[in-house]
Amino acid sequence: MTLGGFIVLLIIAAICGGLGQAIGGFSRGGCLFSILLGFVGAYLGLYVAGRFGLPEFFPVNIQGESFPIVWSIIGAAILSFIVSLLFRAGRR
Repeated sequence: MTLGGFIVLLIIAAICGGLGQAIGGFSRGGCLFSILLGFVGAYLGLYVAGRFGLPEFFPVNIQGESFPIVWSIIGAAILSFIVSLLFRAGRR
């Protein structure tokens, strides 16, 4: 993968992570946290989809690498919801 493809992949992961944060209700952190949330959300979303036997919706291929947009957003939303619950429990 070239540097340009990697940068495009990071931008897509940041957008998916940001959308997941908006859905999950946790908006702490910046762009790096959104990128991390997008990548981890993709793995979490694919894991959940695999456990239930669901197909991969709207994958984006970047130089031979497939990135699942829908499952990344769903996984990021689940993960940001869990993180928001942990931060709220820590404040009490």
